[in-house]
Amino acid sequence: MTLHILEKLAATNQDCEIWWDSSPLVYEKWKHETLSKAPEGKRSEWEEQLQRLLNADTIKTTGQMVFGGVTTNPPLSLQALQAEPDFWTKQIRAIAKANPGAGVEEVYWLTYLDVARKGAEMILPVYEASAGRRGFVSGQVDPRFVTDYDRMLEQGLELSRQSPNIMVKIPGSAEGYRVIEELTALGISTNNTTSFTVAQYVECMNAVSRGLSRANAAGIDLSKWRSVITHMSSRLGNLGDLSAQAAIRGIELTPEEIQLGELAVLKRAYRYGKETGHPSKMLQCSMRVFDDGPGGAASSWHVEKLAGGDFVYTCPPSYISQLMNAEDRMQPFDSEAINEDAPDRLIQKLRKLPYFRQAYDFDGMLPKEFSQFGAFAATATEFAAATRKTVDFVANALEEMSSRAA
Repeated sequence: MTLHILEKLAATNQDCEIWWDSSPLVYEKWKHETLSKAPEGKRSEWEEQLQRLLNADTIKTTGQMVFGGVTTNPPLSLQALQAEPDFWTKQIRAIAKANPGAGVEEVYWLTYLDVARKGAEMILPVYEASAGRRGFVSGQVDPRFVTDYDRMLEQGLELSRQSPNIMVKIPGSAEGYRVIEELTALGISTNNTTSFTVAQYVECMNAVSRGLSRANAAGIDLSKWRSVITHMSSRLGNLGDLSAQAAIRGIELTPEEIQLGELAVLKRAYRYGKETGHPSKMLQCSMRVFDDGPGGAASSWHVEKLAGGDFVYTCPPSYISQLMNAEDRMQPFDSEAINEDAPDRLIQKLRKLPYFRQAYDFDGMLPKEFSQFGAFAATATEFAAATRKTVDFVANALEEMSSRAA
């Protein structure tokens, strides 16, 4: 058996976890597409590896898969609908018929809950076989309401009721951390998303600690509770204000320096969690592969320079495909990489930028400022746009149903 490149990464720390960053409902289709493009001589090896990562039949019979869990977000949920438009159009119409008088927005939310529930049910045997330590599916509250505490709390509670292995995904706004405290106090597992900065991560840990204290006082069962805190790496360095601020100040930043800056933020938060013994686990997402093409070098520092840490890495289909194609030209994982720091001179260079100080410093921002941070605002806008597209997918299905009825 040849280990998949992500299994090799996981082998650098026994508590490292690899998750699938998309709906599990699309895995089989992606697998077939990936195998159809496999390089000569690689197809059988890749097929065996991909079967091991996630296989519906194996999950049903043994409750086992290599992926430790699943994350989704609005763009990925939209992809799940678009991958099987006929099936989901029928589902949407069935939901509408079962809920007479429901408007487009309500049918959309019920459809989203259905997508989350079906994905969770698919890997529920993994959750059950692991006594609740693995097999979670993250379902996200509506990103159009990232500062609406009441709405996020209501939706978070609804999501948690869909399946015992639903982990509720909450944004890193001041209001979001209040929601995380409330859900934690009820023993509901959470995933802190649209989070990029040390100040956010500390605020999340504090919210989780307050929630756990309340849960313990109330006698809540926490045996199957989990918390992960997401670092959206390349979004931090490329969607926010880093490059614009550097250009104004005449500071040149290479792609490598930007990556090291992103990783410095994550490593700082990771070490703080370890030093304080916090139960939340840092989750790395939004990784990139830098590939010079056939015959050239390839790298993905977003995972290579974290090897040896007990992170959760959540990997979208496109990233996994890129890693598989680049693996033979990448350096082997070094289990001591987690202990390497960015050069002091680079940190001092980056600290000339207000944006980096906001991300790196423990007191870089106040909670009320989180939702205005550049990467947060850009990501929330992107996710809201995907949500609107999903709402329109629902609206179109209902319009066609009405036209046929007429």
